[in-house]
Amino acid sequence: MGRLMYELGRIDERKRTANERASAKAGKSSFSWAWEMDGTAEERARGVTMDIALQTLITPARRITILDAPGHRDFIPNMISGATQADAALLVVDASTGEFESGFTRGGQTREHMLLVRSLGVSQVVVAVNKLDMVGWDRDRYESICADLKQFLGQAGFGASRMKFVPVCAMGGVNLAGREGDESRLLCAWYSGPTLVDHLDTLEPPQRNIEGPLRIPLSNVFRGQTGMSHGVGVSGRIVSGVVQVGERLRVVPGDETCIIRLIEHEDESVPWAAAGSNVTLYLAAIDPIHLSIGSVLCPTHEPIRLSSSFEVKIMTFDIQKPIIVGAAIELFANAKESPATITKLIATIDRATGAVIKQNPRVVQKNSAAIVQISLRSSSLSGSVASSASLPTEPSDVNKDMSRVLLRAEGDTIAAGMVTKILL
Repeated sequence: MGRLMYELGRIDERKRTANERASAKAGKSSFSWAWEMDGTAEERARGVTMDIALQTLITPARRITILDAPGHRDFIPNMISGATQADAALLVVDASTGEFESGFTRGGQTREHMLLVRSLGVSQVVVAVNKLDMVGWDRDRYESICADLKQFLGQAGFGASRMKFVPVCAMGGVNLAGREGDESRLLCAWYSGPTLVDHLDTLEPPQRNIEGPLRIPLSNVFRGQTGMSHGVGVSGRIVSGVVQVGERLRVVPGDETCIIRLIEHEDESVPWAAAGSNVTLYLAAIDPIHLSIGSVLCPTHEPIRLSSSFEVKIMTFDIQKPIIVGAAIELFANAKESPATITKLIATIDRATGAVIKQNPRVVQKNSAAIVQISLRSSSLSGSVASSASLPTEPSDVNKDMSRVLLRAEGDTIAAGMVTKILL
């Protein structure tokens, strides 16, 4: 991502040189481009992205907010937090020998990441097949990777017209924004299609729920001094509605309210922002102790409901064990992770039509659809549902984005779905 920012003028020569020298001094010269997004000392020391980094790219036809998400399985919760804020996905796969296979085989992170982003409502994907220079710009290798991914992405729910593929060498800047220079010669011998930037320019902005009640799930909470302002700040994606400076909002869970003091959007202070925008809000009249990741800002007269038990329409992935009643899971909803239990298997249903196949099944198998009842539980040993265990959510027919959930167990994502009915 750092090299793409450089090609588009977001990194100047002075910053590029500074990153090169600092990464070389740390013994990680091959990570110099990544240092623009991996800004923390721990990320740079370990050589992996651990948290969400946000930057803005300006292409010939688009102004794009980039959410650089972690790829390592240890940081899947952070990756989910980033995916909940995304409109489209840019998947970068390694074409070098053995690397693509290790990420794409069963249990690999490439598969899990794309299932996650599709389940969270992302319907467009650009696939950058990177490091083709490591295999001599082998056309057969590129086409083989594209064929495998097209089949998988189609099965995951991406439409054929919503998938774009492009060969690149990110380190050399080949086919990111152009194909000039000697390094592009071998690619140009067989490829004359769009660059990565060309594909990014064709992404379609989705429809926004501007007229719905304001909902802003928080993905970050901080307090301190930034380039824009100081004090209590939060960030997140506006799921629905419009927010404006001076507005008093309710924080759910809880009964606290706050006042919007400043709105930062794409590095600028703005008087208002609408659904689909990733924003940083600086707040007044609230102690940060009342704010947490997963809290939702909403109008005082239209607060989102808290629930601890609900029906969910799920699609299971390629799971090793079937889902049974009593199964303990981790439920992810709007960047918040909550312990939960499958309390009832209501029905298995047809994946295409939604027609009921079997009422009250004993198990839900892999790659199937079902309606289940999920109850949040406390972290106590008893595992019973506690009154304090509740989640701000809405049914899919009210607010589709606020209804999306992911189910994880034993370190793997086992299903994704939408809340269809609130029970408690």
